Parts: sequence; structure tokens; C-alpha cells
Amino acid sequence: MTLSNNIAASMLMLSGLVPLLIAPVAAQAQQYSTSQATPHIDGFNVDEVRRIAPGVEFNFGIYGTPGGIATLRIAGATHNLTLVEIEAGQYEGTYTINSRDKIAARSPVTANLRLGNQVTSAVLNESLQVGVGYHANQTISGPMPRIDRFNVDPARDLNGGNDLRFTVFGTPGGKVDLTINGVKGKLFLSEIASGEYSNSYTIRNRDHITPNSPVIANLRVIDRGVERVTSATLGKTLQITPTQNQAQIPVQAARICYNCGTVEAINLIEVKGEGSYLGTIGGGVVGALLGSQVGGGNGRTAAEIAGALGGAYAGRNIEGNARKTNHYEVVVRLQNGATQTIPFSNEPGYRVGDKVQINSGVISRN
Repeated sequence: MTLSNNIAASMLMLSGLVPLLIAPVAAQAQQYSTSQATPHIDGFNVDEVRRIAPGVEFNFGIYGTPGGIATLRIAGATHNLTLVEIEAGQYEGTYTINSRDKIAARSPVTANLRLGNQVTSAVLNESLQVGVGYHANQTISGPMPRIDRFNVDPARDLNGGNDLRFTVFGTPGGKVDLTINGVKGKLFLSEIASGEYSNSYTIRNRDHITPNSPVIANLRVIDRGVERVTSATLGKTLQITPTQNQAQIPVQAARICYNCGTVEAINLIEVKGEGSYLGTIGGGVVGALLGSQVGGGNGRTAAEIAGALGGAYAGRNIEGNARKTNHYEVVVRLQNGATQTIPFSNEPGYRVGDKVQINSGVISRN
């Protein structure tokens, strides 16, 4: 057998080691993959300013899936804005205009809400300046969208934490938002069936809602690049009154605590350390010495090469195992169906089934 044949045979033998070395890395990558529910943005608003000039501040707010990362992009602005989650699902932030910005009253503003590797976006449908309005007046022939019905499931009281569920029936394929007098911003309604739009609003402690607060719904449909809007005012009370027939009032579903959930899994994550050059060289020397004891002549040379290469891999792998670290991940299934993973450097002290609450990435018992 020639030297080249011996080397080829040795390299063929080493090729069998490659899958063994790659498999742990693939398994480790699989451990880190977590499924995330698609985030949603239910409301997006801005406090319109009286003039747009350097030093003026825009105050933005987003209402949607809790535990995410919310950012804004303002057309003409020199940088993006990251919002802070001040309470579960409520993100707020302030952008100060600088002298290099070229922001106009109708500059589009896009919000992105990221949860894990899922992102959803929404475009602000109001202007940045008081009295301007977002959309320019356009006239074009064609049918206007319609709103056939506008309903609400009233709350038993209008204190913080209670839900109001709104439903609009009208032209399919559009977008619906509504404003509630006493509430900051707008609520977006999703099209849950053809021409049926619905969503719930959880009353916040800072809201000032009365039973007869006006509620206006806007149904927007884009046709050939032109947006047409139809509006309707709710003609019903927002609170159940003693004179109402209780049997006709649907019982509202239990309020969702968006940052509350149950521990679904506790994973022990083993992170293998990287072997250094010292471990590789040391293993290679040992492998070469062992290989020199096998065969003679050209066969001995091939065995030394195979031993050196195999020993290098083994030395690096052994050192990597010695330097590995462990940490824990607690997977929480939130009441809204999403999952959130909280890392711990030591044993977390929670068990599967524990009721917990997550605030700004910190987990506590509920």
C-alpha cells in the first residue's frame, strides 16, 4: 500500500468523526429554538403637536402583545425610537425633533412589535400636527364602504381591568379603528370573518370612560390606491344599567392578564465550552505518539497522521467538555396563548404548573 493510499484511508476514517462532532452542536441549537405566538398591535397613537420644529416632542403609545420589543420609524427622522413597556402590553416613548430631521405633519410612522423571532407592524393613521389630518382630500368616483352595525358588549362597571368588546359589521376587506372618548389613542379591530371586525379593550386605571362616552368607528377601504373612509357612532351605553334585562347581556369572558401565566417547562441548557489551541495541540501530540506504534514504513506514517488529526479533535473536545457551563430556562405559557422564556444562571426554584407573573423580564409567583 502506497503512502497516498494510506493517507486516503486515514482521512476516510476521520470523516466518520465529523458527524459525531457536529451532532452535539446541532442538538444544542435545537435546544435554543422556542416557538412564539405571532404578536399583535391593537392600538397605536400619538399626541399631536401644535407645530413641528426642533426641540418639540412627539409622545407615542402602542397597545398590544406584552413582553415584546416595540420600535418606531418616522419618515424624515434621523433615528428610530424604542418604546418602553410601562405596563403589560402598553408601550410608550418620546421622540424629540432635532435640527437635522425632515419630519412633516403627514410623515408616515411605522411601529414594529417583535416577540422572539416574530414581528408585526402597524402604520399610524393620524397626522403628527393638530388640525392637519393624515389623508389629503381626494375625489374619485366609486362606491363608499359601509357600516351596517356597530355593537358593544357593555361592562358591569367601568373600573380598570374590565373589558369592552366592540364589533363592527360592514364592507369586507377593510381596516377598522375606533376612538373612545376618555381613552388615549385608537383601538384596532381585526376582521375575524368576512365583513365582521371585532376586538376587546381592557379599561386602564387612567382612562376616563363614562357609560355614555361617545365611541366612533372608522372603516377604511383602499380602492385603486385611494382610501375611502366611512364612520359610525355607537348608539349604545358602555355599562350595564339596572333596568337592562340581564338575560340579554352576554356574560363577558374572564379578563386576560397579559403578563400572567403557568410554568410549562423548565429546561437545563448545557453550553459546551470551546477547546483552545492548547487542547488541540496536546491531543494531536498524544494521537501522533499512539499512531507511531502502529505499522511500519509508510503505514506507520499514515497511522501517525491519522492519530495526530484524531487526537487533535479529541483533545479539543475533551477540553471543551471540561469548560462547559449549565444554565436554566423557564418556559411560561401566558394567558393569551403566547410563551415567554426566562433564563436563569442557577436552579430557578420553580416547578411545572406554578402560577407566575412576568414584569419587565422578571418572573415572580402569582
